[in-house]
Amino acid sequence: MKKIAIIGAGISGLFIANLFKRNPNYQISIYEKNPEIILEEGYGVQLSVNSIKLLNEIGFEKLKNDEKFTPEKIDFYSNESSNKICDLDITEFNSENCRYTTLKRSSLINFLKKDLKDLIKTGHNISKIDHQDKQIKLSFENDEIKECDYLIISDGVFSKSKNLISNNHIKPKYNDTLAIRGILTKSFENIDNKNISLFLGSNFHQVIYPTNLKGDLNFIAIIKYQLSIEEQKDYSLFSEDFFIKKIFEKIPLKNREFIDNLKGLKIFPIFVSNNFYKFPNNIHSIGDAFFAFPPSFAQGASQSIEGAYELFKSIENNTENNFFKNRINKTKMVNIRSKFNQFVFHLSNPLTKFFRNVLLKRLVKNKKFLESYLGKIYKS
Repeated sequence: MKKIAIIGAGISGLFIANLFKRNPNYQISIYEKNPEIILEEGYGVQLSVNSIKLLNEIGFEKLKNDEKFTPEKIDFYSNESSNKICDLDITEFNSENCRYTTLKRSSLINFLKKDLKDLIKTGHNISKIDHQDKQIKLSFENDEIKECDYLIISDGVFSKSKNLISNNHIKPKYNDTLAIRGILTKSFENIDNKNISLFLGSNFHQVIYPTNLKGDLNFIAIIKYQLSIEEQKDYSLFSEDFFIKKIFEKIPLKNREFIDNLKGLKIFPIFVSNNFYKFPNNIHSIGDAFFAFPPSFAQGASQSIEGAYELFKSIENNTENNFFKNRINKTKMVNIRSKFNQFVFHLSNPLTKFFRNVLLKRLVKNKKFLESYLGKIYKS
């Protein structure tokens, strides 16, 4: 029986643990540095059909219907006028049991961990990783030492495990954007709460979408914002009243009403991956530890799930040497689209915005374009 150690109990780590749990040839342990798994209660996540198909393999379709939502369209709005530009029918890629889904991140995490409680070891902060021949030794800050045959790193964009192995040579970079997250406490007449609402502004965009059948609405805005090196490291800054006020002054007036009706407000800098890192044999990374995208294509969670599934299959079929190369190809494609989306969403010149909106109206109805731009991502 092969021992598998998973560092990090986020979406990708919990998902791949569920996959390995079904195979009696593997013994799994999940190590989480925090005293308990962080749920980020209330905040939402979007899952495209490529990940829904994979989640259904571990019973996701049985999740209560009132805990998730299946929007039919993405409505595009002009931030300046609040007028609707056009809409994109995302049901084109749906099948009977695989539908574009939105839900609370906490609902997804609770689903993923419900059959893993005996395998999750919280309060285990990795301090050292030794790799000799085919045996891997893990040392934790609580003085525990564990050995495994495979190590799967899923501890996020600031992966400590990756830093330990690479000697701190792999660092994420600041994306020159801040995220503003929260839960809307009221609905707005000018948007359709059954769809995903995407507002395009100058160096700014915001997304609103339902996370269940109860009417809960997730809000996230991305704003271009320069930070010094010191500010990037000081996370306490993002909860300081004076700093929040500075950020709000840069938010377009049209969006202030949304911001004023948020609960659970959270502001944080967005960091993305700068390059890839190939680990020694039997050590792999998934999720944001593998590669973190700008959050403008709504593929963070879905790609984490897809990558975890590919790694599981490659280990199970003894083809793991192909995993890194194959995963890079898909990741690069998603990263290019994510960067392009952010650029297009944040256009500031009135003339370029006018032509963007004209083109957008045509492209959302062009099946050939949608099959190329979205289909290659959604059809894993």
